[in-house]
Amino acid sequence: MKPIKLNGISVVAACKGRTHEQIVQAIAAGIKIIGQNYVQEAEDVFPKVDLPADWHFIGHLQKNKVKRALKIFSCIQSVDSFALAEEIDRQAGVIGKTVSVLIEVNVGGEKSKFGVAPEKAQEVITQISPLKNVKVNGLMAMEPPSENPEDARPYFKQMKQLFDGIKKSNIPNVEMRFLSMGMSSSYRVAIEEGSNMVRLGRVLFE
Repeated sequence: MKPIKLNGISVVAACKGRTHEQIVQAIAAGIKIIGQNYVQEAEDVFPKVDLPADWHFIGHLQKNKVKRALKIFSCIQSVDSFALAEEIDRQAGVIGKTVSVLIEVNVGGEKSKFGVAPEKAQEVITQISPLKNVKVNGLMAMEPPSENPEDARPYFKQMKQLFDGIKKSNIPNVEMRFLSMGMSSSYRVAIEEGSNMVRLGRVLFE
């Protein structure tokens, strides 16, 4: 486990494929947020982790897995439609839980990725805002793949402008707190461009 100190930046340990022992080690080293991409994988490791942490879902969530996801996760970082938010709201209401969500934005316009188009993000958030058991707390994005982290800078810059614009809109029941962008290869550039939450896997564990 590599120590990484990022003052004022929330670090999500991206734990896809990691054992529960590795997750426990990460929490013991100071990680406060565990990120998982798959509900079934989270179900396998979550009961074996005996240290406290917030668990965030960072992969694509299918509506038929929402009920299971809400037993583990306090935040869904990958909400990409009103329909998904509506199902999260419905299932959260059943168990009396308020769920934090981030809206996933397909900032690169990639057909292979999920997420709302940047120009649709505020519209989707406005749709979601009246839901009683869901709280929109920010945006999440994944930049297009590149070997050069600098290639991601324009996308991160665009996301920060989008985040600030939505924040200024003061949409009811929306608290824009987190801009989740930047991964192991790009987190330094992301932070320079305004990210306050990074999702790190390889750089932490290897």
